[in-house]
Amino acid sequence: MTELSETHDDPFAPHLAALAVLDDRGTVVGWNRRAQELLGHPDTAVIGRPAFEVLADPRDLPAVRDAAASCRRDSGWFGVLNVRHSDGRLLEMGLRAQALSRGGHSREWFLAGALAVDVLEWQRDRAVLDGLYRRCPIGLVVHGPDLRLLRVNRAIERFSGVPAAEFRGLPTGCFLVPDDARRAVDRVRQVMETGRPTVYSEQFVRLEWDPARERVAMVSSFPMEDASGRVLGVAEMIEDITERHRAQRRLGLLDQAGSRIGTTLDVAETARELAEVMVPHLADHASVDLLRPVTCGGELAQALAEPVVRVGVCSVGAQQAGPPHPHGEPVEFGPDTPQARCLAEGRPVLEPVLPPDWYSKEGHQGAHAPALGAHSLIVVPVAARGLVLGVMTLWRSRRPDPFEADDLTLAQELASRAAVAIDNARRFTQQQQTAFTLQSSLLPRTVPDQSAVEVAMRYLPASAAPGLGGDWFDVIPLSGARVALVVGDVVGRGIHAAATMGRLRTAVHTLASLDLEPDEVLSRLDDLVDLLAAEQEAAGERPVGEQVIGATCLYAVYDPVSGRCSMARAGHPPPAVTAPDGQVELLDLPAGPPLGLGGLPFEARDVELTEGSLLSLYTNGLIGERHIDADVGLTKLCAALTHPADALERTCQAVVDSLVPSRPGDDVALLIARTRTLPPDDVASWRLPPEPASAARARALTSAKLTEWGLEHLAFTTELIASELVTNVYRYAGGPATLRLIRERCLVCEVSDTSHTSPHLRRARTTDEGGRGLFLVAQMAERWGTRYTREGKTVWTEQPLAGTST
Repeated sequence: MTELSETHDDPFAPHLAALAVLDDRGTVVGWNRRAQELLGHPDTAVIGRPAFEVLADPRDLPAVRDAAASCRRDSGWFGVLNVRHSDGRLLEMGLRAQALSRGGHSREWFLAGALAVDVLEWQRDRAVLDGLYRRCPIGLVVHGPDLRLLRVNRAIERFSGVPAAEFRGLPTGCFLVPDDARRAVDRVRQVMETGRPTVYSEQFVRLEWDPARERVAMVSSFPMEDASGRVLGVAEMIEDITERHRAQRRLGLLDQAGSRIGTTLDVAETARELAEVMVPHLADHASVDLLRPVTCGGELAQALAEPVVRVGVCSVGAQQAGPPHPHGEPVEFGPDTPQARCLAEGRPVLEPVLPPDWYSKEGHQGAHAPALGAHSLIVVPVAARGLVLGVMTLWRSRRPDPFEADDLTLAQELASRAAVAIDNARRFTQQQQTAFTLQSSLLPRTVPDQSAVEVAMRYLPASAAPGLGGDWFDVIPLSGARVALVVGDVVGRGIHAAATMGRLRTAVHTLASLDLEPDEVLSRLDDLVDLLAAEQEAAGERPVGEQVIGATCLYAVYDPVSGRCSMARAGHPPPAVTAPDGQVELLDLPAGPPLGLGGLPFEARDVELTEGSLLSLYTNGLIGERHIDADVGLTKLCAALTHPADALERTCQAVVDSLVPSRPGDDVALLIARTRTLPPDDVASWRLPPEPASAARARALTSAKLTEWGLEHLAFTTELIASELVTNVYRYAGGPATLRLIRERCLVCEVSDTSHTSPHLRRARTTDEGGRGLFLVAQMAERWGTRYTREGKTVWTEQPLAGTST
């Protein structure tokens, strides 16, 4: 017997109840086995004894006497009393008493008892069963094994309009249209054959008496079995959820729109998302047409005079009327079309019924009906912040029911939500264009002419982030044939980040012209970032004490004469060096704090770079994308740099292909430099003692070397420059001087000493005996300057090689 059938069995049934018979004096004269099982008293212990004495508790005697009196008065009684068990316990039992006549005035009493909890459960089950058939608002249908109806409840009577009594014996699905009736039969048969219930199955049905209206029913089915497992039929719970389903569908569409529309700051993508949300839940076809300035981030002051561009289209299951209109191309709406009226007036249009020849009328061809047979139309404005950005058009052709007022309200709500996202995308596009123009003007456009390194560069702006970033790179020629390689990244995005990047890049150029060491350059940049932050705080552009301006930077200076590279970094990823044999190493440079923290030192480190080595500098956008771990990114970077002999542009592209996704989430700057060294024959160096004769010695050495190089035409000026610089060392430095000549793009003349005293250019008076040396040097050289080292300083000059003899 199943659990359900046990629950519904009558606890007072003869095979389940404890039975006893009492004579008119209350003496037990009958006692069955079930009574012995429940109360523990064998029949020999109770028969012939007063029931009050054996079974009743003395404390309950008043209640027992009242029950006995009621029983004599009414010839029957039902109630709950405490009955004594043989072990002394009291059991709460439900009791039924019925008088049995023996003739004359003599009577016996038939007692049936069951545990009170079983009686209560049985009463509840009876109440539930009665409620299911008489009061339950959910329909109940019982199908027999022959697929005919056994019984239905009052809810089915109200749902179908047929009295419940008339359903008995009718075939399953009798009140549905034929197609739906066949599906109902198949569903019941499957449950009956498999024994597996179905729970909350949504069924779209039409009733026989109202076939034009589609309803939605929630159906749960389960098999009914007897104690032996034989199938007695199938019971189905059926609830009409048509209105709830429609409301949930509208709410679901609103929720879906919230998660699907506006996922990117891209106008066309947002328009496509809007069209795709509409189909097929609300319409069979949808198009979104926007004014051209909206699609390209323009202003909307005179937008209504601009062409309309179709940017979002979605259709299902219908043949298009003519070739599909290409996305992004202008469309023209006739003056009398709903789209034209909607654009001009900013009000929605609902055409629930369209004549068959509506789209063939003059002027309506511009409406671009997407399918033959479209019978209903909605046009709503795509408007945000008081501006009409375009229109959304919805058609129905496959589903027979026309658009209703609720559909128009829903379309307006969805179009309004999408319009805000589209306008945000328009504004973002406008800001992106401004920032990109600014950033493009600030980044280097060409690699300056220099002999130290061969360079390849890449800059990839983020495609999904709100605004361009502040990544930058630079190649800056320095004195002595050296070159500075710089990569940096400003915190933040947009115009402010691009402007800050421009200021820092300008500062780096200025500091590089001073020939400062890399750690000194970063220290000066750190001071500048602190100054910019203070300016923002004073202007009220940021809260006091909150650091919003910051940057990372890596500054490297490579000397092609010595092959040494000095580098320092401020919170920036470490550079990668590829040796000529293909071994790749991430240089262990002191990390240093990011720029803007202030007060913390930076440390430079020198490394030897073999000619033909690759030095790769990059920003964290290359290795720090959200889809990969930074360590994984560094591993991929090293793997892409293992071919130093390849063309630099090819290597640069290989790095981008390996690490940068099609839509990077952060800006990427990459700078790869292949090192060169100057031939030893192009460099000459002499050490001169601190004595008056050193000036003449410098002239002689310079003249001889320039003759050897075929630069006799520069001998006079160079001799004079070398003589003056060496004389200054003898007079003011008090130590030995080092004279060095370098032949590369220009002729470089350098004089180094151990003094940190800075030479100053001044115009000597006519009465002065000296002070004209540097003035003459500046007049004869194209460029000149001073750079400082830990050991002293170097005064250098550059002269063009024009007119070199061959």
